[in-house]
Amino acid sequence: MSDRKKIRRALISVYDKNRLEEIGRALSSAGVQILSTGSTAHTLAAAGIDVTEVSAVTGFPEIMGGRVKTLHPTIHSGILADQENAEHMSAIKNLGIEPFDLIVINLYPFAETIASGATFAECIEQIDIGGPSMLRGAAKNHGSVAVISNPSQYDQLLKSLSAGGFTADERQRLALEVFRTTAEYDLTIANWLGKNTSAALPEWFGSIYVQENTLRYGENPHQSAAIYRGDSQGIVQSKQLHGKEMSFNNYTDADAAWRAAFDHTQPCVAIIKHANPCGIAIGKDITSAYLKAHGCDPVSAFGGVVASNTIVTTEMARALSEIFTEVLIAPGFESGALEILTQKPSIRILQCSATHLASIEMRPVSGGILLQELDTINAAGDDSSSWKLVAGPQVSSETLMDLEFAWRAVRAVKSNAILLAKNGASVGVGMGQVNRVDSAELAVKRAGNRAAGSVASSDAFFPFADGLQILIAAGISAVVSPGGSVRDEEVIAAAEQAGISLYFTGTRHFSHA
Repeated sequence: MSDRKKIRRALISVYDKNRLEEIGRALSSAGVQILSTGSTAHTLAAAGIDVTEVSAVTGFPEIMGGRVKTLHPTIHSGILADQENAEHMSAIKNLGIEPFDLIVINLYPFAETIASGATFAECIEQIDIGGPSMLRGAAKNHGSVAVISNPSQYDQLLKSLSAGGFTADERQRLALEVFRTTAEYDLTIANWLGKNTSAALPEWFGSIYVQENTLRYGENPHQSAAIYRGDSQGIVQSKQLHGKEMSFNNYTDADAAWRAAFDHTQPCVAIIKHANPCGIAIGKDITSAYLKAHGCDPVSAFGGVVASNTIVTTEMARALSEIFTEVLIAPGFESGALEILTQKPSIRILQCSATHLASIEMRPVSGGILLQELDTINAAGDDSSSWKLVAGPQVSSETLMDLEFAWRAVRAVKSNAILLAKNGASVGVGMGQVNRVDSAELAVKRAGNRAAGSVASSDAFFPFADGLQILIAAGISAVVSPGGSVRDEEVIAAAEQAGISLYFTGTRHFSHA
C-alpha cells in the first residue's frame, strides 16, 4: 500500500516567481484548491489560474504594506492540524477551517539585500516574518503537510504530484530542508544586526556551512574529512579546471598560498609546502615571479602548491610544467597555458576569483572557538614611511623595496619567522621553530651564499641580540622587525656595532598556527 498523501489544498506565497505559473497550472490541473497572497495571487490569476486570496478566507485584509497577511489563526490552524489526530480535525471543523496538504513558500531575499549595499531601513523590510512562521509550522507538521521552500524543489513537486502525492520520507526530507533554510535565514539576520553594533567582535555569532564535497581522507588516511562552503568567498568557491580530486592538505596549502600571493600588489607567486612558504617572489611579470619563487628552495618546491595573483601566462605554464606541482591556483589562465598544463594528468588546476578575504577568522579549540580579526597587510606599521630607523644608515630605495617585500612576505610564514629576501624574492625562510635563533639559522642555511647582501624580516621582535647576530654574521645588509622587546637596546646596539640598518615597524605579523 502506497504511503503517498494526496494533495487537495495548497497555499502558495513566493517572493521568487520563477516557474510560478508552471506549478500553478500543474496544481490546478490536478484539481488542487490554491490559496495565495498579494503579488503571488495576482500573478496566478493573470495567467488564468483559479486562485483564492487568503484575505477572502480569513476575512482580514492585507495591511501595513503586506507585513500582516498570513499571520492569522485560520491559516496557521490549517497548516498545523495533524490530520491523523481526531481532536485536531474536530477543532478546525467546528471553526470552519480546512487543512492544507501543501505549502509553497520562499522567503524575502534578505542576504541578497544586505549584500547589495541597501540602507538599514531597506534591509529591515526584507526580514520575512510570515514566511518563516508558515514554513516552520508546515515542517513541524510534515506528517500531514508537504512543504516546498525553494524553487529548486519544483521538479520534485511536479513528480510527486503526478505520482499521487508525497511519501512520508519525501515530506520528512522537505521538512529538514525547511529547518536548514530558516536557521540560515535567522543566522544571517542575527549576524548582520550584530555587525551594526559598535563592538569590534560580536557577543554572539553563528555560521552555516554546507557540504561541498567529501574528501578521500583528512590529514592522515585514518581520518574522514569533507569540505564545506560558507557564506564568504574563498578557495572553496574556486572552479577546478583539471586534475585529481583535491585533498584535505591540498586545500589548507592552497588557502595559505592564495593569501600569501595576494599580500602583494605586484605580480606575485607563492609556493607553499605544509602550510609554509618555500618561496615567494614578485616580478615585472608573473613568469619572472614564478622563477624567482621557485629558485628560493627548489628542493622543497617539488610537489608544492603554487598560487599566482594574476592570470597565468603561457610562458609561466611552460616553466611550471617542468616541475612536479600538486596544485596551481590563479584568477585565470591563458588558453595556451591550460593547453600546456592539462598535459600533466596529476596537477590540480583551480581558478579562483575571490581576492578579498573575510575580515574575521575562526580557530576551533576544545570546548569552543577563538575568533579574531584577520591579520592582513594594512596596518599602519606596514607602510615603510612610518617605520623607525633605529640603527645604521638610511638604506637605498632598492634596499627599501626589498625590505618592504620581505615585510609583506613574512606575514605568510609560521612563527618564529625569519625571511631573507633579495631582488623581490625570498632567498631563505626559517619558520616554525621554538625560538628565533633556530629560525635565523634555518633561514641562513637555506639561503646559503645568497644570504650575503640580502635583507631580513622578522615577524616579531628579537627577544635577545643572538638571533640578529646570526643574520649579521651571514652578511645581511638590513633588517625590519616590529621591535618592542625589553632588550631592544641590546638588539639596536648589535646592529649599530655591525653597521647594518635596522627598522622597527611597531606592528607584528606573528602567526602561531
